[in-house]
Amino acid sequence: YKTYKTENVNALFLYEKNIEESVFLQQIRLIRQRLMAHMIVRDLNGLADFAEVVEITSALAESAIAAAADFYHARLAEVYGMPRDASGQPQQLIVVGMGKLGGRELNVSSDIDLIFAYEQEGETDGAKSISNQDFFTRLGKKVIAALDDVTADGFVFRVDMRLRPFGSEGALVCNLDALEDYYQNYGREWERYAWIKGRAVYGPEVALSKVMKPFVFRKYLDFNAYASMRDLKVQIQRDVVQRRLSDNIKLGRGGIREVEFIAQLFQLIRGGQVPDLQIKPTLAVLDCLAARDMLPAEDVAALKQSYIYLRNLEHRLMYIDDQQTQDLPDSETYRGYLLQMVGNADWASFMAELNIHRDRVQRFFDAIFKDEQSDDLQEEAALWQGTLSVTEGEQWLQQHGYTRSSDIVHLLQQTRNSQRIQQLPEQSRRRLDQLMPLLLREASQQQSTSPDTALIRTLDLLESICRRASYLALLAEFPDALALIVKLCAASPWIAQYVSAHPILLDELLNKQTLFKRLDAAQLKIELTRHMQQLAGDVEAQMDAMRHFKHASVLKIAAQDLMTALPLEAISDDLSALADVILQVSVQTVWQNLPFKHLEVPKFAVIGYGKLGGKELGYLSDLDIIFLFDDDAERAQEIYARFAQRINTWFNTLTNAGLLYETDLQLRPDGNSGLLVSTVEAFNEYQQHKAWVWEHQAITRARFVAGDASIGAAFEQIRHQLLCQPRDMQALKQEIADMREKMREAHKPKADRFEVKQGVGGIIDVEFMVQYLVLTQAAQYPELTDNIGNIALLQRCAKLGLIESAALAEQVADAYREYRTLIHHAKLQGQEAIVADDQLQAERAAVVQLWQTLFNGG
Repeated sequence: YKTYKTENVNALFLYEKNIEESVFLQQIRLIRQRLMAHMIVRDLNGLADFAEVVEITSALAESAIAAAADFYHARLAEVYGMPRDASGQPQQLIVVGMGKLGGRELNVSSDIDLIFAYEQEGETDGAKSISNQDFFTRLGKKVIAALDDVTADGFVFRVDMRLRPFGSEGALVCNLDALEDYYQNYGREWERYAWIKGRAVYGPEVALSKVMKPFVFRKYLDFNAYASMRDLKVQIQRDVVQRRLSDNIKLGRGGIREVEFIAQLFQLIRGGQVPDLQIKPTLAVLDCLAARDMLPAEDVAALKQSYIYLRNLEHRLMYIDDQQTQDLPDSETYRGYLLQMVGNADWASFMAELNIHRDRVQRFFDAIFKDEQSDDLQEEAALWQGTLSVTEGEQWLQQHGYTRSSDIVHLLQQTRNSQRIQQLPEQSRRRLDQLMPLLLREASQQQSTSPDTALIRTLDLLESICRRASYLALLAEFPDALALIVKLCAASPWIAQYVSAHPILLDELLNKQTLFKRLDAAQLKIELTRHMQQLAGDVEAQMDAMRHFKHASVLKIAAQDLMTALPLEAISDDLSALADVILQVSVQTVWQNLPFKHLEVPKFAVIGYGKLGGKELGYLSDLDIIFLFDDDAERAQEIYARFAQRINTWFNTLTNAGLLYETDLQLRPDGNSGLLVSTVEAFNEYQQHKAWVWEHQAITRARFVAGDASIGAAFEQIRHQLLCQPRDMQALKQEIADMREKMREAHKPKADRFEVKQGVGGIIDVEFMVQYLVLTQAAQYPELTDNIGNIALLQRCAKLGLIESAALAEQVADAYREYRTLIHHAKLQGQEAIVADDQLQAERAAVVQLWQTLFNGG
């Protein structure tokens, strides 16, 4: 009753060096019989769980393969010599375990699907030299016979070699170059599916993985996998009907294969983007889907329960005759055996329990593999295809809320006949023909803007992504995602342009649970850090991945902004927290990639100014930052200067995935003519003795963002001391007023327009007043140095009596909030925040009144 571990199984296959072949073959069969009998007893007595059974069975197969390969390699090498490549390096057979062996989840009486390979062409080094191809072909045949031949002592494992390149017609063994060439030029979708679980169970795994990973896991999201997997399932279902396999618990409805399809679908689609999904065991994949919110955790728990039930049942069917079967028995005798093993009182109760699991699996499978849309969209399809007359098309559009019917009919015709659409591959064209009727219907139901606008914006998006068949497949497979993108495009042209520039973001629309969930900065940092670690060593991949991460997070914030009642302050908080996380992880990642670093952790900090410092970031904001360090190493200035430059390049480089952020470093000591990075001491010296008033104004909104916390604390202390210095109120008042006047002269709006940011009584006036109050009053009221935002500081100044009228302070705070909201909405609409001169009169009057009170004495 003892528990076997993988290492115990390996030890069973140790054999004497000069053992006879007949004795070796007998021993490995007896080991298999003894171990399987042991496993059956443990399993049926409840001493071994499913995980133990498949682990030990898989270990048995791997150990048997290794023993046979080692045994016959030595025998063949005695005759022909050691196989070597052109440079003289010895070569080894690579045995690829496919299917459940590859996934370390082998059945107790399963075939093992194998593929044989070796690394390089060459010859053996013996007196009787043969090619490596010949050597490994001979070795492969010996291994198959050792495992598969039935002798008086039985067999070890049935071996199936049909998954190799070109199937039964192909060479038994091929080198890795030939393997790569085959899958690049001839590989089919079902072979991608099969290779998800493929791994080297004997021989060098790294070399094999390097060849096969790009074939299985595409660089971009691959939603065409839906159609491929659906086609494969249809073929299986057709086979089930023809062979009358409805009682087959693997291939029949709600069977094992449907659970595997669910797991492997996500691997095919997302495995290239999510390395965590490049794993083999089905249960581990399901756990990953739950951990990453790709499937609800409760659904995954239910699927796992049913999968384990079906797999345990499958083992019991195989225990009866040591046959690979998944068919429920017909005979009363065999049904009796099965009932004893599963513990049900009778066949009816057994079938009732089984059907609970099959119904559950089928329900989940059908929900994920929905049939392609078959809604009654004949009129919409005819409108898109141009088979309606112009008059009929305009009438349909008018009846469904479109107001520019003539323009829309012309636009559809122009789009349909455009060179871009006409040159699409057939598959993409079919996808677009499937999508357009849905788009016409969905756009007609929009309320945030006219159907015409919704259609035009979304059609622009579709045209920009139509050459990427996978994105069309995504929207075709998920009509809910299409409906959501239409709503977002209808609400904001900026969103439409953003998704057009980064179409990979369409994937984010599939999971509403995560799309509309507020960002958690701590969790974001964990996820981004893990992703950077997974891509360590590949700087280009890291840069792209961080950009994808940022774009996806921004889309989530924008979706919540447009589709929920999230207030502006929350939007800015989330955008600022996102920038903080990206800066923090960037500092870690860029430093790890630095070839000349002298410490594991840099003594370096990033300080945020402006909207980043004040946590008021918008969608299009750049990052005002400076860099500080505190390190007395001999070459510290040089090292940190190069480090700062690399961080700046990391953010501003335009890669295939776009831009991370634009950064502005002009607020560093001495501006553009100053050093890129300063010591803490030099920064303090500059601020105390050289800084201009506007630089002290800027520091009122500055804060530590990323890097060494002790340097951050030193900066905060310098900032506090600086802001609390006594100042000449009159001189400061005059300098700030003069500076503001110069800015107004440089930004004169049209006579009948009000520029919300720069205009008299606008945003900048509020910010200047708050900065003036902090600089003149913090010596007496140090609580004004808290970086709590302009609105809260206005309220605090009123509470302290620094603004005589609390009502006026509140009016200015409200005006500031209204201005920010207007600017925010203007950006989403792709517009400038400029309004007619007769608008916002009350808000502007309040700001001007407070300005007069502070700067002109009332």
